[in-house]
Amino acid sequence: MTTTGEGWTTASLEAIPRIDGIEGAAGLVLVYSRLHRELPSVVCLTQAVHRLGREVDGPGDLRIPENAVSRLHALVELRGDGVWVVDAGSTNGTLVNGTRVPAARLAEHDVVRIGDTVFRFAAHGAQDYAAYRLEGGVEESQRKHRPSVRTELVGGHQIDALLARVEKVARTQLACIVTGESGTGKELLARTIHDTSERRGAYQAVNCAALPANLLESELFGYRRGAFTGATQDKPGLVRAAHGGTLFLDEIGDMPIEAQAKLLRVLQEREVVPLGSTTPERVDVRVICATHRDLETEVAMGRFRGDLLARLREFHVRLPPLRERREDLFRLTRAFLRRAGKADANVTLPFMLALAHYHWPYNVRELESAVRLAVALAETDELRAEHLPESVRSAVRDHGRTSPVVAVPAPAPVHAAPVTASAAPSEAELRAICARHSGNVTAIAKELGKERMQIHRWLKRYGIDIDEFRSRG
Repeated sequence: MTTTGEGWTTASLEAIPRIDGIEGAAGLVLVYSRLHRELPSVVCLTQAVHRLGREVDGPGDLRIPENAVSRLHALVELRGDGVWVVDAGSTNGTLVNGTRVPAARLAEHDVVRIGDTVFRFAAHGAQDYAAYRLEGGVEESQRKHRPSVRTELVGGHQIDALLARVEKVARTQLACIVTGESGTGKELLARTIHDTSERRGAYQAVNCAALPANLLESELFGYRRGAFTGATQDKPGLVRAAHGGTLFLDEIGDMPIEAQAKLLRVLQEREVVPLGSTTPERVDVRVICATHRDLETEVAMGRFRGDLLARLREFHVRLPPLRERREDLFRLTRAFLRRAGKADANVTLPFMLALAHYHWPYNVRELESAVRLAVALAETDELRAEHLPESVRSAVRDHGRTSPVVAVPAPAPVHAAPVTASAAPSEAELRAICARHSGNVTAIAKELGKERMQIHRWLKRYGIDIDEFRSRG
């Protein structure tokens, strides 16, 4: 055994075990540990019971040799109704989403803390995370996707999988829609698609939500001198400025319906008619759009044209929110520290615990701001939780609280089929699901196993406004 500089011992562990024949397995993906260089990046749950502790050594067990972990700390059990984590009488408790629990059934993206080691629960495909080390290294023999695109996006498996799809279509003429919450990097991805496309024309971008309807049309399609008061000379517009290149329309869901009709003409006829003109002009432009809205819902509500959506959605890619890829937090933090000129700064455990448990409503953009603030406030190269914004620190204010005493159900047969309820969720349950998916009706319907129209009927029954849960850019 070897001793680290912080006073605990670590065993010699195989950092990235070979994983074969477990496609689709659930697992615990490592988010942070002071022992992250010695621990595997993921624990794939492939047997009925897995043991986690300081002195476990059986097949499928995870040994975490730190003093905060009990000899046998917790069990992870595959039951008929899902994956359960059960505390084994540990000294420091087993925490799920910051709450100390005797047992809990895990849901996708739950945060599990065992001692001072933090995981994210992945309900399937956990084996794909094995190749990615928290410090940024990649084990090529375990890597599923190997995109060669150049990008400013930073991440592990999920970003690689996304870029592998992008690489296949970047050099085509397909129109693209990039969806995702504010701050996930939609414009960075659009720029990546343009750079990879090898189109020689310019990259032009406009935020459809930032301009009034009349100004948006003139910015996009241009105008002729005299078309309106103040039009003293011809203006080509962004569509023609992007000739031979790429036009990026951010927040396309906020585009006025009148402008949507003109954009549809650009896509269908490959021509644009400037304001004040009757003569169309030919254009060769590749359109990439981004939105945080559910455009299917916008079509159903009459706020977005279905024929335009069909034209724009030739290729669709979704950027996951940061809370769905917490395993990238440490990698992103180190990248932002390098950008701030503090590549050698020491990131402490309390600092990372706060990052790991915060909800990140504004995603990567918010994380970068938090790291920049911490660098400014820290008087040394040690970043502590007190250097983070209050909003982030509040995520661990009640950390470690004990959940109410509940009866722990006995394990169900491992191979029993999951029970699916046909009854409607309660209002509180539906609101919680809406919040978890940021108002994305498609994702809500998928979780509940229902059609989208059924979700809309339940929303109407409870008087829930879905827009309350949607992030604003």
